[in-house]
Amino acid sequence: MASDTLLARITDYANRPDPYPLYAELREAGPVVRQTDGTYLIGTYHEIAALLHDPRMSADPRSRTAPTPSEVTGKPPFLRLDDPEHHRLRTLAMRPFGPPHSPGRIDGMRGEIAEIVKELMEALPTGQQIDIVDDFAYPLPVTVICRLLGVPREDEPLLRAWSDTLVTSADVRTDEDPTERHRAGDQARIEMGGYLLDLAERRRGHPTDDLLSAFVNEPDPALRLTREELAETAVLLFIAGHETTVNLITNGVLTLLRQPEHVEQLRREPELLPHAVEELLRYEPPVHMRERVPLADIDVAGTTIPAGTSVILALASANRDPRRFDEPDRFDPTRPDNEHLGFCSGIHLCFGAPLARLEAETALGALLPHLSTARLVQDPPPYRQNAMLRGPRHLPVQLQL
Repeated sequence: MASDTLLARITDYANRPDPYPLYAELREAGPVVRQTDGTYLIGTYHEIAALLHDPRMSADPRSRTAPTPSEVTGKPPFLRLDDPEHHRLRTLAMRPFGPPHSPGRIDGMRGEIAEIVKELMEALPTGQQIDIVDDFAYPLPVTVICRLLGVPREDEPLLRAWSDTLVTSADVRTDEDPTERHRAGDQARIEMGGYLLDLAERRRGHPTDDLLSAFVNEPDPALRLTREELAETAVLLFIAGHETTVNLITNGVLTLLRQPEHVEQLRREPELLPHAVEELLRYEPPVHMRERVPLADIDVAGTTIPAGTSVILALASANRDPRRFDEPDRFDPTRPDNEHLGFCSGIHLCFGAPLARLEAETALGALLPHLSTARLVQDPPPYRQNAMLRGPRHLPVQLQL
């Protein structure tokens, strides 16, 4: 089949369970492959890593030659902005979240996360089929991010609906007009931002130990977010704080159940667990693609990509590039030199990575003693529609507790 349809085939739901042969085809055809819709697709490690650090590559969709109407009128979250505005908003968002201003917040949650995991494990039915996603991998990071932000746990279903709509609106698809998806996403962002802003305002002058309180009670006027910025930042933190971690944990359980020799290896050598999480981030990353837009004509491996063109960087393909990783299609918890792109790279490196790693290590560590006798009920499991944030929607497992 023609390489100029690769993006359409990668995003085709039929290929969601195993897009990796298509990524191999992309690397063979590349490094740069122009698609029928004018998009450029890149799947090789060294080219993607260089572009993620190239200031000529914009994360802002408004940099495209033909942005959508909603992109023109709205301001993206800082994840989709460029420096210096990206740096300003990211810095303000990070102040109450982690180093250097709040260095102990994430590490200080270690005991709390372990307690949440313990409660979830105790709630699992004994000797029955469970859904790793709905019963474990989703509730853990959602509970954690709700506590971090200061969102009442009973309001989580409301936020989940908004979050699902927003994630769907950001997906990469070639088979439909995105206008309606973007419109629904814009509406969900407004409603969710309004809810979180109202929650923050209730804490103004009455500080509590959560991020919304820290944002709204910042004493330095120069370091305060505007109302619009606070709403956008809170929405982004909620979504980014759980969506990728759900996939990381679920993909981890699926990988280990498919390769039981590694379950025994990790049980014998629990000190390998952090390395196993890093290898999962390479082998089955929660984020498969990112879009960038050149601000000027740019040459990549002999191909000139015009300014304003949509460029899809296939991070998951880069993570399996044999020019960068030995035996890239093999899951190896002892892999050395594992500089994967599971959390992206460059100025947009995920600042929630330490929290995601901690949650995944704690979750998989708690499940490990039970995975030796567990079995997959369905393989491949049903996957989420989203091709960019790829992971099972359900993972039915027979688990003996």
